[in-house]
Amino acid sequence: MNFRQKKREPLELSLTPMIDVVFLLLIFFMVTTTFSKESMIKIQLPQADGVERTKEKPLVLTIDQAGLYFLDGQAIVGKTTVALEKALDAVSNKQQALLINADARAPIQSAISVLDIASKKGFQNITFATQKD
Repeated sequence: MNFRQKKREPLELSLTPMIDVVFLLLIFFMVTTTFSKESMIKIQLPQADGVERTKEKPLVLTIDQAGLYFLDGQAIVGKTTVALEKALDAVSNKQQALLINADARAPIQSAISVLDIASKKGFQNITFATQKD
């Protein structure tokens, strides 16, 4: 009779299948997640039909219902055109597209002032944001 115990190999826990599952879950969540551009400034865009043609990220200038200016989400202190001129003067890349998000109920003079000042400061690609019907 052989009462000797057989030598057992030490048990190893393979992490490869667990890592594979984690990567698959990561890929699944990356693919199924939707990213939306939420704005803290509440505006109602005017309506128009058209297509978006900009490929690079534009510089966004928002005009709210009261006529206040926001440059890339940051409020421009003062409602005057002088404050707007200083803010647009501080932009280093004048070749970047300037996208104007003007509220449909904003004073038209605010939008005209932005167009006038932006063209004086050297911006050549100026567009208005609209929403479809």
